[in-house]
Amino acid sequence: QVQLVESGGGLVQSGGSLRLSCAASGSTFSSNAMGWYRQAPGKQRDLVAKITKNGGTNYADAVKGRFTSSRDNAKKTVYLQMGSLKPEDTGVYYCNAVVGLTPIFDWGQGTQVTVSS
Repeated sequence: QVQLVESGGGLVQSGGSLRLSCAASGSTFSSNAMGWYRQAPGKQRDLVAKITKNGGTNYADAVKGRFTSSRDNAKKTVYLQMGSLKPEDTGVYYCNAVVGLTPIFDWGQGTQVTVSS
């Protein structure tokens, strides 16, 4: 079973930046596309970024141009660089391997991002 550990969240002012990390265990990391999800308070968990096994990326419109995902397959780690943060970016951020848009492993604990206005 793959374990996912997210880190790097925190409290930041509007316009600030954060870099999230997601470390994965298991031998299948490099063969999986990875997604970053955000769950705002009282809302569903939404996919905001996806990176393919070869590094191709897609982003939700709400974060396009502000967030950048990358990965280091040797370290089994995926990153989410977040810039020009807005209060509406507040939420718990999770990563997961994805097939299409569907997460396939158990969720980690997530990392809280809070953007103050």
